[in-house]
Amino acid sequence: MNSLRIMIILCIATASSANAQANQRLLGTWRLVSLTAQVAGTGESVDTFGDAPQGYLSYGGDGRMLVIIVKARRPKQGDIGQVTDAERLELFNTMVAYGGTFRVDGDRVIHNVDISWNENWTGTTQVRSVSDRWRSAHPHSRPPEDSVTRMRRRQCPV
Repeated sequence: MNSLRIMIILCIATASSANAQANQRLLGTWRLVSLTAQVAGTGESVDTFGDAPQGYLSYGGDGRMLVIIVKARRPKQGDIGQVTDAERLELFNTMVAYGGTFRVDGDRVIHNVDISWNENWTGTTQVRSVSDRWRSAHPHSRPPEDSVTRMRRRQCPV
């Protein structure tokens, strides 16, 4: 019985250590390189936010994360007090921003969203695969239905 307890404790400790190492690899600020959606049925690739989107994704040692992504070459508005409803809508539809807590589970990172540019995301859980290309089963803009979003990123220098 004692040996079974020891084995269970060792398994838990090993899993915790592996997750801690994965967490360490994510810490810091990452700059967006590209963002595409691939349509599952056709394999077609779509640049979700244009050919040169900009964005940052930060993971902190305190377990919190923040992300902001904007479409390539968003129009610069003149006087903010004179922006039309159509211009506001375009600005809203060409960005993503949210924050919350995160945890690593194997090759996935789980974002628990507690603040968002789109209130429909607040309180949700967003799951991402961790690899050279991050995958999202829940695209954050308006890519084609039944698609997978891929985000390439690189770590920012200190």
